[in-house]
Amino acid sequence: MNGIINVLKPPGMTSHDVVSYIRKISGIKKVGHTGTLDPGAAGVLPICIGKATKLVDYITAKDKTYICEITFGKETDTYDKYGKTLTEYKEQISLDYGLLKKILKDNFTGDIEQIPPAYSAIKIDGKRAYDLARSGEEVNIPKREVTIYENKLIRIKDNTAIIKINCSKGTYIRSICYDIGKITGYGAYMSFLLRVKTGVFDIKNAIQISDITKENIKNVMLTMDSVLEFEEITLNDIETKRFINGALVNKKISNGMYKVYSDNLFLGTGTIKNKKLKVDKLLL
Repeated sequence: MNGIINVLKPPGMTSHDVVSYIRKISGIKKVGHTGTLDPGAAGVLPICIGKATKLVDYITAKDKTYICEITFGKETDTYDKYGKTLTEYKEQISLDYGLLKKILKDNFTGDIEQIPPAYSAIKIDGKRAYDLARSGEEVNIPKREVTIYENKLIRIKDNTAIIKINCSKGTYIRSICYDIGKITGYGAYMSFLLRVKTGVFDIKNAIQISDITKENIKNVMLTMDSVLEFEEITLNDIETKRFINGALVNKKISNGMYKVYSDNLFLGTGTIKNKKLKVDKLLL
């Protein structure tokens, strides 16, 4: 059993909980997710099964789209509603739509630098940042550059705002919420997060985990080649043998990553460089 399921993760489950559930339902040990969602967050969480686990890096590297709710007036140590309150704004909060829209445009568009939360899965000297933070150690996470392709202020209500963000891999939406709070002077935290898209996986096609059963799991699984956004290349019999054995194959086409086929059989992925095709992932 090899394939990918576009799971709609509910709030309250960890990404590992989803993996464990799919392992139990499928009877396959080799199962992996493609980018952690916090336990309180919901949304698209592609799950790879069997040989499809070799594709995790491809899928994780894709751009993401989120819808988040920001609550103003308080800062927490986790930058979300589950953390310990650090500071609280006591006076009346007055959010201006135009001003907040300008803050997003001026500070959170294009290539930006951000510091991920101390309570995150980032490794520091081989240890997870959240483990260090929980043990009371000081956590110094270096700034990282991420890209915000687009953001949209959807609405403001009372002391909350809803924002849609299309961004690169590695972007921490919690950090954006925290930074927006600093700029406004009110302080803020992320009160809800929904991932609506990652690569080709869209929430419109996501499947609720309760709807995945032993009986239908094969029917809800996507094929490995269908989720890859690479051009296709077909090999003849001689080229196929060379490719499968890990030898270079002469191909006078453009450099780049390709989905590789023999007739209608998907062999895996390969990279062409200087007119030579080299195996990247063999998926037979």
